Amino acid sequence: MTEDRDDEGGRPQAGRGPRRVFVRDLELMASVGIFEVEKRYQQRIIVSVELDVVDDYDGVSDRLDAVVNYADIVAAVRTIADSRHFSLVETLAERIGEACLADRRVEAARITIEKPDVLPGCRSVGIAIERTAPHRE
Repeated sequence: MTEDRDDEGGRPQAGRGPRRVFVRDLELMASVGIFEVEKRYQQRIIVSVELDVVDDYDGVSDRLDAVVNYADIVAAVRTIADSRHFSLVETLAERIGEACLADRRVEAARITIEKPDVLPGCRSVGIAIERTAPHRE
């Protein structure tokens, strides 16, 4: 495995290369489902997001705008989940994935949505998707 080196060929460049940004187990109330009771009442969902990110962060600047901010991811997930009723958790996951991939630094997004209170005897049911950014020029 090769390491990126600074201009003098000395120490490895801190911060260079891909990184993974994640939000795990964000609990929300959302209107999701096909059954009448699910359309009438919000239910608890658990959302996890994992992003493969490539950016220009140099490992030194310590500036929030140089990286993908997980607080922005949480805010986007909340906004999307609150925006309307989703018949399918798959549709909700696709909208979250699209929002994440709108950031040009995000190369891939993995979205997991769980419904923990739906089926007796199950800790949770749900789906997971993985989407990659279209080739960017």
